[in-house]
Amino acid sequence: MFRSLWSSATGMIAQQQNLDVISNNLANVSTPGFKKSRAEFEDLVYQDLLLPGVETSLQATNHPTGAQIGAGTRLSGITKIMSPGELLETNREFDLAIDSEGFFQVLLPDGQIAYTRAGNFQKSAEGVLVTPEGYPLFPEIVVPQEVVQIQVSPDGLVTGIIPGQEESPIVLGQIELARFINPSGLKAIGKNLFVQTYASGDPIVGIPGEEGFGRILQGFLEVSNVNAIQEMIAMLLAQRVYEMNSRAVTATDNIMATTVNIVR
Repeated sequence: MFRSLWSSATGMIAQQQNLDVISNNLANVSTPGFKKSRAEFEDLVYQDLLLPGVETSLQATNHPTGAQIGAGTRLSGITKIMSPGELLETNREFDLAIDSEGFFQVLLPDGQIAYTRAGNFQKSAEGVLVTPEGYPLFPEIVVPQEVVQIQVSPDGLVTGIIPGQEESPIVLGQIELARFINPSGLKAIGKNLFVQTYASGDPIVGIPGEEGFGRILQGFLEVSNVNAIQEMIAMLLAQRVYEMNSRAVTATDNIMATTVNIVR
């Protein structure tokens, strides 16, 4: 009797966690470079009432299926889906997108390297290309004050144009990208940033367009890969599953109440 209560309770907890993941996805529909998450679940331990294959008679016949009752479910992991988002043309010179695999590298204040797919860079007061939070792109790209226009080639070479020297642009730096054997193993730290973990493996750094890296597209921005319609459907499904588990709790409670009344 109590087994059904606990099993239903685990189902309700699981769907609440599922709804938390879905809500975060929907909240970031408009976040550049955001990668949606997916909650994954697993069943819990089983109680063996009758083992499969156990002998059922003196004639050595065997039970074909056995009898096992599960104890519910639990969250087994939350996976980041690293599929690319759509590319939005902005015609802004500091907006950069990666058309395939790879991450921009960003230098954090503590010296750690973080990784991002969001290419909505800005120019700081010192002319350094930075994220909206002020973290510089790594390797650092500095735009001198006299440069009136920058150009970023598909292979990540950054050049600047000085008035009167349009035919001879100056080289400002080279953008390098990083990729991982298991990008879903990266740890999200907010602000569109990820950091390396043991699960992700070590970063493989290279030039855009080479060795499996995507090309750089200037004037484009990668948007979130969240599909709002799919997330709304998943939210409705989570709500219905939660309701069914709550009804199982109510049904178990009613049976227990009936049993108590019989004793009285």
